[in-house]
This record gives sequence, C-alpha cells and structure tokens, in this order.
Amino acid sequence: MIDDAFLTALPKAELHLHIEGSLEPEMMVALARRNSVAIPFKSVEEVRAAYSFTDLQSFLDIYYAGAGVLRTEEDFHDLALAYFDRAAADGVVHAEIFFDPQTHTHRGIPFDVVASGLFAGIAAAEAKHGMTVGLIMSYLRHLDEDDAFATLAQAEPWLDRFVGVGLDSSEVGHPPSKFARVFAASRERGLKLCAHAGEEGPPAYVHEALDVLHVDRIDHGNRSLEDHALVARLARAGMTLTVCPSSNVALRNVASLDVHPIDRMLDLGLRATIHSDDPSYFGGYIGENFRAVAAARNLSREQVVTLARNSFLGSFIDDAALAGHLDRLDAFVKAH
Repeated sequence: MIDDAFLTALPKAELHLHIEGSLEPEMMVALARRNSVAIPFKSVEEVRAAYSFTDLQSFLDIYYAGAGVLRTEEDFHDLALAYFDRAAADGVVHAEIFFDPQTHTHRGIPFDVVASGLFAGIAAAEAKHGMTVGLIMSYLRHLDEDDAFATLAQAEPWLDRFVGVGLDSSEVGHPPSKFARVFAASRERGLKLCAHAGEEGPPAYVHEALDVLHVDRIDHGNRSLEDHALVARLARAGMTLTVCPSSNVALRNVASLDVHPIDRMLDLGLRATIHSDDPSYFGGYIGENFRAVAAARNLSREQVVTLARNSFLGSFIDDAALAGHLDRLDAFVKAH
C-alpha cells in the first residue's frame, strides 16, 4: 500500500477540471445570498443531498442550475481561487482548467465578466502557490455549431491568453463531427484542441475526435478500450487520455473503483492520467482520486509516478516548462 501522504504531495498536473464543477455547496449558498439569486435549496445540506446522479444528463441538470449563482467577476475569481487552493494542497503544480462560457452568456452574463474573473483568480493562484495555469474554453456540444462560432467570436480579444478549446456537455447524440468547422477555425487561431469522447459515447466518437477534429488530447476516452485497433493507435501516437475515476463511478460509467480500468490502460501502453472532472459534485479532488484508485486497484509506486509523469507529458506547456516540472517530479520521487 502506497502512503497517502506520498500520493497527495506527488507533483502532478490537473488537465481535466471544469471550474464550474468545483462549486462547493457552501459557496453556492453563499453566492446565492450575495447575489440575491433564488436556489431550490434551503441549506448546504440540501444542496449536498441533491448531488446524486444516475447518468451524465442528471448531473448536468444540477450543474447548470448551480452555475446560475455565478454573476460577477468577483464570483468567478473566488470560484477559481478556491479550486486552486485545494489543488495546491493536492500537489498540483500545473493546471489546465475548462470553463463553459455559453453556460454564462446564455443567461446574460457577458463573456468578458467571466474571463476577467477567471484570469484574476488564476493570477492570484500563480502568485500564492507558484503554480502554472492554462485556461481552456469549452464549447457545449448540446448546442449547435453556429452557437460555438458565436462564442469564438466573443472570445477573440482573449484568445492569446487561452491555451486551447475543448468540447463537453451531453455526449450521446452529439458526435465530435458536429463541430468540425469551429475546431478547424480554433486551430487556425493557434489554439490547442481537446474533446470529451468515449465517456458515454462509443469508440466511434474517439475516432471522430482524432480524424475529424484532429485533437491534441482526448478527455475521458474510457470506451476506447472496446476497440483494440483504436487502443493500438492511441498508444502508438502517445495520445493522452484524461481519465476521471471518481466521475466515472458517480456517473455509472464504471461500476466501482475496484474494477476501474486505469491500470489496464497503463498496461496497454496508453498515456493515461488521473483528474477530478467536477470534484464538488463527484466527491473528490485530484488527491482523493489518486488515493482512492491507488487503494482500490492496488497500484504500484511505479504506476502512480507514471500517472503523474503522464499528466505533465500530456499538458500544453512548452518544452522548457515541461522539463522543469519533470525535474521537480523526479527530485520528489528520489527524495521519498
């Protein structure tokens, strides 16, 4: 059994985190009061009790409702900094976080309010914790591609500050190919590309993310394991999969952590990584994901170090920054 303190302090990168999904019940209630927003809960305990899901859509319903309390730059700053404080305590030294602008612009919150607040939170985190941070703008796949193009247009003044774009929300029935043109336009603007694929959707969606969107990284990707040729292709290409164990179980895509395929992915040569997805809803930030899956799957020290190393290798940082993070990881492992 690997010591929990080692797993927690192990330097790591978080590559799959939806900042709106880090909205803790306490903050939801506090922001509702601060902004005079009515929510269908009388207490923190009622909010927490509502965090029970049967599938991706049942989660998304409360996720979008909860985001309604976010109104001001201060709200987005506070949300971001609260996440970074928890991430730093879990050994995160680099983070690339998602945000969903359409979730906010569709309810009348200006794009600039969201971006300004998040970048203020990022600046505070970088100063406070010394971590490096990238922000990824995600398109909502249940909306149409024209809406995504409108979002890209709104983002134009900020594009040089984003590291990439992503694709999230309801997967089934919304294949990656639906967004081929806007992803091409995003690539032309110098942005890295990633997409949720193979979470609830079939392996064919992973193929589309690779062949139609030409992504640099696959978010989730669990169902790739159903297609042996796809597994071989992903391994050969060194394509990173940002796997979220607690999320997989909470959304019933995996029966339990005891049968989670994370170690099988490593055995197959896949560049698998561990992340927290929407931690306030799924019961654990990245450290808890590492500790829980390591215990459930009896992972070796070598395997967890590989998972941490893969998180840096799969990031969108430049070679110099990558080398620095890998040196830090190696020094930590040698010292412990």
